[in-house]
Amino acid sequence: MFTKLCAGLSKLCLMLAVAGLIAVVLCVQWQVIGRYVFNDTPTWAEALAMLLVLFVTAFGLAVGVRDAGHIGLESLVSLLPLRWQRRIEYVIHTLVAIFGALMVQSGWLWMSAKWGEKKPMLPVPDGIDYLPIVIAGALIVLFSIEHIVALIRGTLVEPAWN
Repeated sequence: MFTKLCAGLSKLCLMLAVAGLIAVVLCVQWQVIGRYVFNDTPTWAEALAMLLVLFVTAFGLAVGVRDAGHIGLESLVSLLPLRWQRRIEYVIHTLVAIFGALMVQSGWLWMSAKWGEKKPMLPVPDGIDYLPIVIAGALIVLFSIEHIVALIRGTLVEPAWN
């Protein structure tokens, strides 16, 4: 059940990232059309596109961690005995989970500090820039725990889109 929850969250993140990427393209197109066709540049388009890029990156990062797409030195680890390979995998997933937890903590600090300020080009709090860090960090912790549980059970975490 935990794996199904994580797979569903991963699939949702992937769909949100794709939707966000499409929205970025539309924002940039609207900005170009506004500038060159209507001679009236929409100031909100660039700010919204940059905000969406933060969310797309955060969701993509979380999916990459779940699918074990993060940078690793597997060629070096594969030379070790199987027992040591498993130990190193535990260490890797634990360190990634700690990194995710630090993302949540620091992102929450910055988000809370900036939430009272408003963005100049968008009617949203300035702290929203740090919300993707908090979301990605929480998902990274969750997905790292899923990997550790899978290691204990002797199973693999399958990508969500299979």
